Amino acid sequence: MDCRKSRDGTEKPSVIYWPDGRNWKIKRVLHETVLEGTDFEGIRYTILIGSAEKYIYRNSEGWFVVPPS
Repeated sequence: MDCRKSRDGTEKPSVIYWPDGRNWKIKRVLHETVLEGTDFEGIRYTILIGSAEKYIYRNSEGWFVVPPS
């Protein structure tokens, strides 16, 4: 995962790298939601890759992508 750091210090994801070498440019971060009291505690980002809305996640351990099933 590559990120951009804004002037206020927040990080926004910009590129997702997959283990097999593929990568996807994140066109835009549409929304950030703090998740608490669920199976996952951290931040869920709603992102735009091409014309598709996807979710990625970040917590104290790092970034996570749930692959499509």
